[in-house]
Amino acid sequence: MSTRASAARYARALLDAIVRDGDPEQVERDLTAFDSLVTRTPDLEKALSNPAVPVNAKHAIVEKLLREMSVSGPAARLLLFLADRDRLSVLGDLAASYRERLMEYRRVVRAEVTTAVPLSPERLVQMEQRLAAATGRRVTMTTRVDPALIGGAVARVGSVVYDSSIATRLEKIRERLEERR
Repeated sequence: MSTRASAARYARALLDAIVRDGDPEQVERDLTAFDSLVTRTPDLEKALSNPAVPVNAKHAIVEKLLREMSVSGPAARLLLFLADRDRLSVLGDLAASYRERLMEYRRVVRAEVTTAVPLSPERLVQMEQRLAAATGRRVTMTTRVDPALIGGAVARVGSVVYDSSIATRLEKIRERLEERR
């Protein structure tokens, strides 16, 4: 089984367990913090992923880090479980998969909005409300500016693209004119 598939299974099980009687957001913060510590410390990352390092040593390292970071509860138990099974290599994918599942559970989608000019805060709120109405979910938005759009906006929500840019409209007009020739 691939690392990503294993991570997705662990993330699903963790979220299922924590949703009933825990704080899913805290678990996400704990997983992200631990993953961030490991990825920004190359020696630690090597030690935890090296098959030559004994499992009990990895367990001790993880246990010490969890204490120092004040991480406890389900996230700590899962990280220790992964250390005991020598599966810490799934940590990055696990954190990402858990984050995605948590967003799905909370009915939140990410949207990337590209506009020709920066939008005012009021327009950003309006755009977010329109996307929420179109998707039926809460929206977290990131924005980019691309002057090539000329005007309008392009919003990407998952695999769906809402394109109301002037550049696209002009391209469609050009195509229709060429078809009539």
